[in-house]
Amino acid sequence: MEFRDVVTRRRMITLGAASAALLLAGDKVKGAPAANRHPLARGRAVIPPANTTPSPTPTPKPPSPTPLPRRKEAIHTVHDVLPTAPPNAISLTIDDGPHPEWTPKMLDLLAEHDVKATFSLIGIQVKQFPQLAQRIAAAGHQICNHTMNHPLDIASLSSRKVDKEITEAHERICDATGVVPKFFRSPGGAWSRAVFGSAARHGMLPIDWDIDPRDWARPGTHRIKRSLLEAKGGDILLCHDGGGDRSETIKALGQVIPKLKARGLSFVLL
Repeated sequence: MEFRDVVTRRRMITLGAASAALLLAGDKVKGAPAANRHPLARGRAVIPPANTTPSPTPTPKPPSPTPLPRRKEAIHTVHDVLPTAPPNAISLTIDDGPHPEWTPKMLDLLAEHDVKATFSLIGIQVKQFPQLAQRIAAAGHQICNHTMNHPLDIASLSSRKVDKEITEAHERICDATGVVPKFFRSPGGAWSRAVFGSAARHGMLPIDWDIDPRDWARPGTHRIKRSLLEAKGGDILLCHDGGGDRSETIKALGQVIPKLKARGLSFVLL
């Protein structure tokens, strides 16, 4: 074989190897992802989730109350609520709050004397000062529904309007404190068939009082004190932390509570 033929044959072998290499490379390119086959090819865009922040867990509402039989009169003694309470038991109720100035002072006073009371809350006040309503509940005091707007003519209102007053306050108190009120106090102690009926449907006992010093009228610390000191075993006492200046009430209770205890009376929670 001539030298020229040998060179030609070697060139053909070299070209064959190169072609094979190109074919193999082509197969690899065909099997590769689209983004790797062409320098201008783009992969599918990653779309971020619309909202990566977890939704807050809603606070569960308290269970719906069990309706009670409608009463014909309001409760006005401790033993009507607590039949097994000792004879010397008395109970303090505080109406018309929460109030930004007087409710904290009332709570501090009760804490100082280790007394638990029942706070009759007005819904519109709870709406404005929900943290104070929470503080009352957190301190272990009893919560009472006292209507949404404190209508003194509630006994003459229609059943629909009465129920609206009570229901709105009930919902507002539940939302703010997580407590379902067990008691209802009618503004001014005014009762009607409609009022008793709505309170019963909401699972609340209607409560009145025995001792009313009329502190809301600001008769003076001495008169408030004298009236409260007339309390005897079984009485429910009425005072206020809302509706106006309650400095006389705070001062009177600061003197009355230790004196009533010294007489052997024991403050109990309704």
